[in-house]
Amino acid sequence: MSRYIELHPANPQARLVDKVVDVIKNGGLVAYPTDSGYALACTPGNKEGLDRIRQIRQLSDKHNFTFVCADFAQAGPLAIVGNNAFRLIKRLTPGPWTFILKGTKEVPRMTLNPKKHTLGVRIPDHAITQALVAAYGTPLLSSTFIRPGNEIPETSGWEIEDTFGHLIDVVIEGPVGSTEPTTVVDLTQDVPEVAREGAGDTSLL
Repeated sequence: MSRYIELHPANPQARLVDKVVDVIKNGGLVAYPTDSGYALACTPGNKEGLDRIRQIRQLSDKHNFTFVCADFAQAGPLAIVGNNAFRLIKRLTPGPWTFILKGTKEVPRMTLNPKKHTLGVRIPDHAITQALVAAYGTPLLSSTFIRPGNEIPETSGWEIEDTFGHLIDVVIEGPVGSTEPTTVVDLTQDVPEVAREGAGDTSLL
């Protein structure tokens, strides 16, 4: 069974956050709340972690994994960002958005879309998520926790623990900002394209 940890929604306890980060650094898989449902996270170069996320979510190898960042500065080395994309991301973040971008050579190939060489970039507006990324020090590799057959993400830590606890190393209990998944925007071309509508208001594009 996983460790089940409850974090304060506004001021996550640093001691507990550090324990979660230690698990991630040692190859563990974590379920955590965001501003747009729950997500799963591991270290970017953790192939076993990637495979575990694919197994839990029943994903194909064409899935775009997302790098969760504390701010845009962390995203810069990961993705190729044009001027228009830069302005859009700066205007909309932090918030419930995932941006599809071309990856740089610094990104582990196993985390990129194998054909398009793309990845997702996310800068959430959520205290627990921000605390995790800040304590980890660099972006976390992540995927929205959508149960196979569902279209909306998981929203309850205790339900995740009850159903998936044997497959996850740590489940963090905390409130989510929205029950909808992120709005996914493809920024690989000059004109932004909405790949999935979700919690992010598309009228802002």
